[in-house]
Amino acid sequence: MLNKKPWLLGMALVCLSVGAQAQSQPQDMKRGMELMQQQMMLMTPELAQKAQALSPDIKKFLMRVALRHERRSDTLTLVQVMQEIMAEHHMIGTAIATDNGPLAADAARRLALHRLPRGGMLPYLPIEKVTTESLSVLPSMEVAVEGNAQKLAEAADRGDMAAAAHHYGEMTAGCVACHMHFRGQPGASAYTPRLKQ
Repeated sequence: MLNKKPWLLGMALVCLSVGAQAQSQPQDMKRGMELMQQQMMLMTPELAQKAQALSPDIKKFLMRVALRHERRSDTLTLVQVMQEIMAEHHMIGTAIATDNGPLAADAARRLALHRLPRGGMLPYLPIEKVTTESLSVLPSMEVAVEGNAQKLAEAADRGDMAAAAHHYGEMTAGCVACHMHFRGQPGASAYTPRLKQ
């Protein structure tokens, strides 16, 4: 099957490289390869070609994201996942304002390890943004959003709501920056994800 789909072979080689560098367990390697292949199989040929042309570093990052986020959906779109993330964001803000550290910590951890949509992230991006250059911002966006969410959770666990509020602001700034880079003006055009129907 892989020899009929050269982009799958390329993704498998990247997965092997990731595993070798991370010295991950064989089951993690196998799972990572399966996840990436599942995502590639759902992509339209045009998107699969763009994904295959990404740099090894971006492919490694995307595989790491797929492995780290254990909650995945076979039906939800990125918009629906973002609605879940927004609900967690609101819950964190409410918890900080009411000095509820446990609630803030729990919501922040759920946000940091949010669900992944059907097909992963790439099918929902504007096709012109599926390039190594454009996606090279993703690791820093992950640190800004998910990294600050984790720091927020730790601060809330300690009862340091001032620090939690600081990380909340940094996390929110990361959300806004990511939206500005990838989304553009909300509602400006109709959009259908590049997933096989």
